[in-house]
Amino acid sequence: MRLVVREVIRTFSRAPVLSALSVTTIAFALFVLGLFGLVAINLRAALTDVEERVEVVTYLRRGTPVDVITVGRSDIEAFPEVESVTYVSEEDALVRARAELSEFQGLFDDLTTNPLPASLEIKLKPGFRDSESVGAVADRLRGFWFASDIRYGQDWLAKLDRLRNVAAVVGFVIGGAFAVASVIIIGTTVRMAVLHRSREIAIMRLVGATDAFIRRPFLLDGALKGTLGGLGALMLNLGAFAAINALILRTSFFQPLQAVALVLFGAVFGVMASALSVGRHLRQVTGG
Repeated sequence: MRLVVREVIRTFSRAPVLSALSVTTIAFALFVLGLFGLVAINLRAALTDVEERVEVVTYLRRGTPVDVITVGRSDIEAFPEVESVTYVSEEDALVRARAELSEFQGLFDDLTTNPLPASLEIKLKPGFRDSESVGAVADRLRGFWFASDIRYGQDWLAKLDRLRNVAAVVGFVIGGAFAVASVIIIGTTVRMAVLHRSREIAIMRLVGATDAFIRRPFLLDGALKGTLGGLGALMLNLGAFAAINALILRTSFFQPLQAVALVLFGAVFGVMASALSVGRHLRQVTGG
């Protein structure tokens, strides 16, 4: 193993320009992939924020006894889709309307009776905020006799579902394209390094070196370059993130595990590209 490490260090020192070019190329390939990852993360966060606003509002019939409302609220909280149920009295509804609709303050002052009904505001658990789940909850709520009207924004939820589906498809297609492009670039870069040492490989074969012995330095070299490229890509993504936050809008960065995954992606594909390139070269040398 010590010999393999020494050989990798010699490779970097003998061809520093090619090594630096390889690392830089890998870094920029992973940088583009990382940028797409940041876009996907922030888009998902934005959709999650919108989903958290999904709720079902059940307006109550006037004169519904408090004990009936309490029992009904407990029954609704037992629904597997429901996260919480908040009771809003008629007085609370009027106070909220005065605060949110200040331009109609004069109209509110002229009221002799409170026209707003009491309601139950029902928030759903993550995973049950799509139109199908919300519609199923609304259908069950209609079975309660004290429910006079149920609102949950059907059209708005349908648009949210379409947006989620479009984001998933676009993310899969573009993410896959970026991943394939990164693999091709990394493979081409490592292939150049292998061809640069083709004479050395031929000499090693002539003196009896096994294929496994020849591969080891290249695999370690690919892993090292891939790791350095991944770290470089992470730094470039961090710079882009800082610039966007300072100049455009607030965004989210990778979680620690996601950052590690980007670096490991570079290392793994560095090894895979090296293995494929060296294997192909060895087969061409032997005429296989």
